[in-house]
Amino acid sequence: MAVMHRVYDRITFIFDPLHNFYEHEQLHRKLSAALVLLFVVNLLVIELKRRQLLPAPLAELVPGNHFYAVQAAFSLILVLEVISLIFVLPCSFSSSLGKQFEILSLILIRNAFKELSYFPEPITYLGNEEKILHILSNGFGALLIFGLLGLYYKIQTRTEESSHGVDLYGFVAAKKGISLLLLSAFFVMGGYSVTKIPAGQEQADFFHDFYTLLILTDILIVLISQCFHPSAKFVFRNSGYALATLMIRIALVAPVYFNVLLGSAAIGFAICLSLVSNHLFAETKASSSAL
Repeated sequence: MAVMHRVYDRITFIFDPLHNFYEHEQLHRKLSAALVLLFVVNLLVIELKRRQLLPAPLAELVPGNHFYAVQAAFSLILVLEVISLIFVLPCSFSSSLGKQFEILSLILIRNAFKELSYFPEPITYLGNEEKILHILSNGFGALLIFGLLGLYYKIQTRTEESSHGVDLYGFVAAKKGISLLLLSAFFVMGGYSVTKIPAGQEQADFFHDFYTLLILTDILIVLISQCFHPSAKFVFRNSGYALATLMIRIALVAPVYFNVLLGSAAIGFAICLSLVSNHLFAETKASSSAL
C-alpha cells in the first residue's frame, strides 16, 4: 500500500504543475493572440500564392482558397480543447463526457467551415446547393448539441465520488496517470500527422484516431473505477458514459446528416442516463433509508 501511495504521489507531482500551467489565464491569452496571428499570416500566405509570389516548392504546400485559413484556425482551437479534455479526465466521468460533447460541437462547426474550402472565390450559390445544405446541417447540429449540453450540465449532481470508504486520492491519481499517457499519445499522433504534410502524403484527420484511443481509455477507467466504486450503480453509469463516448466516435466518421443524428442521440442518452442515475436512484435510496 505504501508503494502505491508513493506512485500516486509521483504522478500527482508531475500532473498538477502541468495542469496548472495549461489552465493559467495568462497562457490562454497568449494562445489566443497566437491564433489570431496565425490566422492573419495564413490569409497573407494564401493571397501570395494566388498572386504567384511564392517560391514553387512552398506554393505546392499552400492551398489556394482563403477559407482554408478558417479551417486551420478551428483545427488549432480543436487541438487546445482536446488538451483541455485530457486534463479534465481525472475529474468526474460526467465532466469528462461533457467536455467531449463540447469538442463534438466544435468539430461540427469546423466541418461547416470546411465546406467553404470547396467553394469557388467569390462565393456563388448556383452549383453549391449541396455544400450549403451540409453547412446548415453541421451548423444547426452543433447548436443543438451545445444547447443540450447546457441541460446535461444543469442536471448533474456532485454524488459521483462521494461514497464513504473510497480511496478517492488513489482513484484520482490513477486517472491522472492515464491522462499523462494520453497526453503523450496525443502529441505523438499529432506530430506524426504533421510530418506527412511536407512529404505530400494524404493525411487523415488524427482527431478521429485519437477518439478511438479515447474510447479505450474510457473503458479502462471504467474497469479501474470498479476497484474503488464496486456498486452496480456506479459501474452501470460509468459504462453508460463510455457508451456515449462510443456514439460520439461513430458520429465523427458518419456522413453528413447522420453525424448530427448520432451526436444528438449520444447526448440524449447521456441526459437520460444522468437523470436515472443521479435522481431516480437517489430518490430510491432516500425512500429506503426512510423505511
